Amino acid sequence: MKDDMLSQEEIDALLNGTADEEDSPVQPEKLTIFSYLSEMEIDALGEIGNISFGSSATALSSLLNQVVEITTPEVTLVRTEEVAQSLPHSSVAINVQYTEGLAGDNLLVILQKDAAVIADLMLGGDGVNPPEYLDGIQLSALQEAMNQMMGSAATSMSAIFNNRVDISPPALELMDLTTQNGRGYLPEADLLIKISFHLAIGSLIDSYFMQLVPLEFGQEMVARLVNESQVPEAAAAVAAQTEKITQQVKQEEAFSMTQQNQSSSHNNSISQARQATAPVNIQPAQFSAFENPGLSSGESRNLNLLLDIPLQVTVELGRTKRSVKEILELSAGSIIELEKLAGEPVDILVNDRLIAQGEVVVIEENFGVRLTDILSQSDRLTNLR
Repeated sequence: MKDDMLSQEEIDALLNGTADEEDSPVQPEKLTIFSYLSEMEIDALGEIGNISFGSSATALSSLLNQVVEITTPEVTLVRTEEVAQSLPHSSVAINVQYTEGLAGDNLLVILQKDAAVIADLMLGGDGVNPPEYLDGIQLSALQEAMNQMMGSAATSMSAIFNNRVDISPPALELMDLTTQNGRGYLPEADLLIKISFHLAIGSLIDSYFMQLVPLEFGQEMVARLVNESQVPEAAAAVAAQTEKITQQVKQEEAFSMTQQNQSSSHNNSISQARQATAPVNIQPAQFSAFENPGLSSGESRNLNLLLDIPLQVTVELGRTKRSVKEILELSAGSIIELEKLAGEPVDILVNDRLIAQGEVVVIEENFGVRLTDILSQSDRLTNLR
C-alpha cells in the first residue's frame, strides 16, 4: 500500500500543474471571414461594392464639383462589439434600407470631419474650413448628397442583379462608439461584413469610410450572384455605362465653356448654320448651384418647427396658352398641345413653387414620378418662402 501512495513532491507537482491550467487565460476563437465565405464569395462582395460605389463617386463628383475617388474595397468580418475599435473618432452613420429587389439593410459610416467637408461643399463653401459640428442645415445637405450617392449605387446594383433594386431615403445620425453613443444604430446581428473603402475628394479629403452589412444579408447577395453567374457581365455593363456617362459629361462641359467664351453675334451665326443643316440637339451640362441659404441659428430652429406642416405637391406635365375663342371651341375629343416636347422631364411643384424635375413612372396601377433633378437646398428654401 505504501508503494501506491504518492510522495509529497508528486502531489505538489500535480497541484502546480492543475493551477497552471486554471490560471491560463482561455484564448478566444480567432474570427476569420474564410470560416463563413469562400474566396470567390468574398471577391463577389468586393465586386458589388466596387461597381456600386464607383458609380456613386461619379454622382458625388458632379454634386461637389470635385474629383472624387473611391478605391477597390477590402472585405473583412467583425463582431458587432468590435466595430468601435475601427472607429476611434466621431462619425456619421447613414442607414440604408432596401425596399425592392433585395431585403435587408446596411450601414455606411463616414468620419464626422469628412462629412463636414462634404456638407460645406454642398452648401457652396470651399471645404477648406468646414464647421466643427454639424447642425440641421448641414445634416440636410449631407443627407441629400448621400441620397444621390446611394440612388446611383442602387441603379448599378439593378444592373448587377438584373432586377430593379430600390432603397429608402438614407437616415443620418451622429455616432461616437468610443462613448457608446449611437451603439443602437449598428445592424442587429452578431457578425458583420465590413467593406472598407479609401475615399479621396480633391485635395480636401484623404480618408476612408466603411459599409457594414449583416453576415446573413451578405450571404444572400452572394448566393444570388453565384446562382445567376452575373458578376462579370454586370461589371462590364456598368463599367461601360459609367465610362459613357463620364465622356458625355466631359464633352458637355467643354461645349459649355466654348459657349460662354463666344460673343452673341458668333452664337447667332452658329444658330443659323445649324438651322441650315440637319437639326442636332446639343445642350450644355446643367449643374445645380449650391448657395449658402444664409440662415442664422435662430432661423434654423424656427424652420424645424415648420417641418410637420403639410404642403401641396403638384406634378406639372406642361403648360400652354390659348385664346378665349379657342377655349370656347373646345369639346370632347379636342386635343390641347403642350409646349413641352415628348420625353422632357415633368416639373414637381410644392405650393406652386418648383423644387425638382422627374420622369413619369407607373407603380402598379397608379402614376408616380421618379426624381431626376433636385434643386439645391438653398434654392428650395428660397422658393418655399
